[in-house]
Amino acid sequence: MARYTGPVCRLCRREREKLYLKGSKCDTHCPIDKRNYPPGEHGRDRMRQGSEYSTQLREKQKARRIYGVLEKQFRNTFEEASRQDGITGENLLRMLELRLDNVVFRAGWGVSRSQSRQFVRHGFVKVNGRKATIPSMRLRRGDLVSLTEHARALEVVEGAASVNGRNTPAWLDSTTSNFEVQISNVPLREQIDVTVREQLIVELYSK
Repeated sequence: MARYTGPVCRLCRREREKLYLKGSKCDTHCPIDKRNYPPGEHGRDRMRQGSEYSTQLREKQKARRIYGVLEKQFRNTFEEASRQDGITGENLLRMLELRLDNVVFRAGWGVSRSQSRQFVRHGFVKVNGRKATIPSMRLRRGDLVSLTEHARALEVVEGAASVNGRNTPAWLDSTTSNFEVQISNVPLREQIDVTVREQLIVELYSK
């Protein structure tokens, strides 16, 4: 499966803001604090005010990088969101939030979405009692997500909650166990804390 394997700090520098692709490490060791301009030989030249298309493209790229989704996956998700009732941009973010790897991240079991995606691929996650190994699997209201017994004993999982300092979102119910969450509702836009202007993405794909 194709995936980005390069330095993730370059992605943050390209968007000129912290995307927290390394979790809490981004608060203390982030190159963007010293070099707040795009990477590359001509990075400083890219700081000029871009066109309308450039602004829309950067917003789409930012959303892709935050959720770790490739272009084809992202485009397919957008097209599906546009066919649903409601606001297309909010539908898009909602569908990205309900990906299995993102739910594992939101539950606080991984310090980043990348690490959470690895947990899923290694078979550490169960959905409704059955092992799930597809990070892009989309969950629905009522689905129960849990970690396997082996994963619960991992040091990286045990320390993730204290390192992350994140609160479980309101649309996830984690009252039964620290290693078990249930999708109690679909996330609302105000419950999604990503700094993405989704309307610009809609305008980009609507051209």
